[in-house]
Order: sequence, then structure tokens, then C-alpha cells
Amino acid sequence: MTAINRRRALSGSAAVALGLPVLAACGDDADPTAADTVSSSSPDAETPSPSDEEAGSGGGEVLASTADVPVGGCFVVSAAKVVVTQPTEGDFKAFSAICTHQGCPVESSSDGEIPCPCHGSRFSLEDGSALSGPATAGLEPVTITVDGDSISRV
Repeated sequence: MTAINRRRALSGSAAVALGLPVLAACGDDADPTAADTVSSSSPDAETPSPSDEEAGSGGGEVLASTADVPVGGCFVVSAAKVVVTQPTEGDFKAFSAICTHQGCPVESSSDGEIPCPCHGSRFSLEDGSALSGPATAGLEPVTITVDGDSISRV
């Protein structure tokens, strides 16, 4: 039986300490990280009550009110993992709120783009396409309906 001496223990600890960050950096961009867990307690979260869902005549999940989404900006519905945009007045679109780079949630914004705070990717309000990286793929579209001032997922 080989005894573990001090030198062997320290070299093993060093290998683990140096190896874990290297392995973490080698992850596949398509694999979501723990950061894709979106908290419903986020200040950007709009959690509709059951009465809100019943009020929408579209029959789907009520995501937001039209007043929540700024013209030239976006509003993240954290609980539904959806970002609703209004590129021009009265034109609403929706996409997955999960960045295609490392699975981080995007943020609400009024600056003309959908921003990801984790690594700086930015996406188009019009079609969810990646405008700047590191993300190279766009956000997946989500089908919505607008009925009066209520925006619902189909």
C-alpha cells in the first residue's frame, strides 16, 4: 500500500484547483449552465395571476400588458422565460429569454436591443437574431397574440 505523503497530497490538490476551471471553460456553448435557472422573484418578472390568465381571450398564458413593453425595447417575463419586444409602436414580438451562448437569461431594456448581461451578447428586437457576440445563434421565436392591452402566448 502506498502512503500519501505531503508532496503527493499538495500536487493532487493543485491539479484539481487548476483543472476544474480549465474543464469548465471547455463546456459546449449549447449546454445551458446553472445560470439558465430564471428566478421568478426577479424585478423584471411579470407573474400573471389566474384572473389575468382567464381575462385573455386568446386562450393562452398571459405574459404582459402592452404598457409593460417600451417602444424600441423589450420586457422579460422571467417566469415564462420569454422576452416581449416592441420594435415600433404597436408591433409586438416575442422570443425565448434564454441566451443561445451559455444559457443566461436576457434582460429588459429600452435601448433598441435585447441584452444578455452575462457575456455581452445583444439580439435584435425585430427577429431575435444575434447582433453581437459571443452568441452566434438568434433567440427562438415565441408565438404571441395581442388582444387589447393583453399579450398572451399562443
